[in-house]
Amino acid sequence: MSKVPKKITNPSRRPTAPRERIILGLDPGTNVMGYGVIHVQGSALRLLQFGVIHLSKFDSHELRLKKIFDRVLGLVDEFNPDEVALEAPFYGKNVQSMLKLGRAQGVAMSAALHREVPIVEYAPKKVKQSVTGNGNASKEQVAKMLMQIFAFRELPKLLDASDALAVAVCHYYQKGNTASKAKTWEAFVQENPSKIKKTL
Repeated sequence: MSKVPKKITNPSRRPTAPRERIILGLDPGTNVMGYGVIHVQGSALRLLQFGVIHLSKFDSHELRLKKIFDRVLGLVDEFNPDEVALEAPFYGKNVQSMLKLGRAQGVAMSAALHREVPIVEYAPKKVKQSVTGNGNASKEQVAKMLMQIFAFRELPKLLDASDALAVAVCHYYQKGNTASKAKTWEAFVQENPSKIKKTL
């Protein structure tokens, strides 16, 4: 009686579990700084936390920078993100404001790098385009799209929080999902038809 040869399987073709990642998004500011943390598993997104860091109660710019460093470091230690994504400062005409905003971003970046977490920057238009499909979308439009994605019911009181969450989602679209990288809005519509509300 002949023996049936054993089937040799290729280990590289075995199904693997979807990669898990945590992304921390930051929207730097000198009065209010937004943050958003998402969990990624394959193509599934889950909101872990988003909110704001209030800085206006600190009188000096130096104390605000210290608070940014301490709070970002605390978020990194709490959530242990794999990557940190930041919104690049919007270039305006007020040089002093731009300088302060750049310092705030630099301190936030330093806190992440202090824990050896990779960082990446995205221009505001890039973030809006990734989340809504429109690089000129308003903050409210971005926030409402995030409400659809993560199914939370109310807009945050301060949209700096949803802006930071949008940065994290933008990073996921750019780095975490090749299908969504090419067409983020279209991919979301196809995968979540029940979440899209049609208006007359």
